[in-house]
Amino acid sequence: MYDLLIKNTKLVRPNQTSVEVADIAISGGKVQRVAPAIPEEEAKEVHDAKGLLAFPGLVDGHMHVGIYSPLAEDAITESKAAAMGGVTSAITYFRTGEYYLNKGGAYKDFYPEVLDISKGRYWVDYAYHLAPINRGHIDEMPMLMNDFGVSSFKIFMFYGGHGLHGKSDQQHNFLKLEEGEKYDFAHFEFIMRKLSEMIEANPKQAPHISLSLHCEVADILNAYTSIVQKEGKLKGLHAYNAARPPHSEGLAVFIASYLAHETSCANINLLHLTSRKALEAALMMRDLFPHINFRREVTIGHLLLDVDEPNGVLAKVNPPIRPRADVEFLWEKVLSGDVDWVVSDHACCSTEMKYNADHPDDIWMAKSGFGGTEYMLSGLHSEGSKRGLSLNRMAELVCWNPAQRYGLLSKGDIAEGYDADIVLFDPNESFVVRAAESESGQGYTPFEGHELTGKVKATFVRGNKVFENGKIIGEAKGQYIKRPTL
Repeated sequence: MYDLLIKNTKLVRPNQTSVEVADIAISGGKVQRVAPAIPEEEAKEVHDAKGLLAFPGLVDGHMHVGIYSPLAEDAITESKAAAMGGVTSAITYFRTGEYYLNKGGAYKDFYPEVLDISKGRYWVDYAYHLAPINRGHIDEMPMLMNDFGVSSFKIFMFYGGHGLHGKSDQQHNFLKLEEGEKYDFAHFEFIMRKLSEMIEANPKQAPHISLSLHCEVADILNAYTSIVQKEGKLKGLHAYNAARPPHSEGLAVFIASYLAHETSCANINLLHLTSRKALEAALMMRDLFPHINFRREVTIGHLLLDVDEPNGVLAKVNPPIRPRADVEFLWEKVLSGDVDWVVSDHACCSTEMKYNADHPDDIWMAKSGFGGTEYMLSGLHSEGSKRGLSLNRMAELVCWNPAQRYGLLSKGDIAEGYDADIVLFDPNESFVVRAAESESGQGYTPFEGHELTGKVKATFVRGNKVFENGKIIGEAKGQYIKRPTL
């Protein structure tokens, strides 16, 4: 007897060219059989999908749970939002320093606290990327992988002379750097050298050990922010776009790529590329350094929003929302296969923190970042289907590709032996985004008022139904994923 039988689905699998009618039999949290017309009497429980699309559970490879609110609170509300959007695996970035846990120190002490707080609070499965901030963190990278299953790390390139929200000369305090240390290009080089050693020393895990980079250069940001503020001609998202210009991303991509070449750091993820200049730079580096296995990421926010977004400061994020021409170029490269995955970059920032109530339209006083994991599949389907993006390709972009890169090898597909992470999706149902209907603790959304076509109707995590018809169901049963899961 199977534990659960999901009948009458239209199965959307990555690496395929069609959608097939099939039933999905589940036991022990795993997919046991995928075939047409599996008899109902072979299962303890039956869920009739009634012809809905069945996507693999989404792998949101870029979230920031616990950045603006305590992790203990954020893990609950934002994982519920993830389940609403069909996300069944959330990989969230974490670091020492201000925000997050607001403390420094060694990861051997810091990370167990993160895991302890997380336990029992996620409605979806979860993992963490970590950022080596201090020199001692670099030495801890092999330990983090071997003991805790952390196989992906991050560099925030602009933090060397720029804070989370603007120009800063307080980086030692912000990052809680140890005395005599700097968070600079040399530090980035040494991170890459350590990762290169780890890849060479672990051939079986090697394809899933990677380094991700937020590509912006602080010197460019500082200079252009001063110019834009002094001139005072631009407002809102137009001003923020000009203050963090696309060529800052492109330059950072060049620097990161050459350092990867110099250090033989084979697996590089270029995060949230936002513009023609940034993506063209990434493609140039792919061609220049074919021995580096680059991956290129875009966010659903940068695919749906542009600088004329009427929700204004609510859409402030790093790197910025760009003009429509850049948005269309991103879509062009999604369709051509030059973008590897789509993520949310979900960073729940409450209304009270997001902007100054006395100056609600002041882009410079607003915090950076916003949530959006709950709209990732709907947004990709809504705009992608208009442009000819196939359902199977969507499954690669939000399920298979990030799962493979980040070592979640039991995720990303609906096939025998895989975790029973399944999303039932109605491609024909349209809805208007309303923040009031989200499980997120944010209280607003820059997508407010957008009409999207395609809606998540049910989400299963390892065979447990956690979301159905607009409501979270059951208890928080998300499990921590030690990676890579070989």
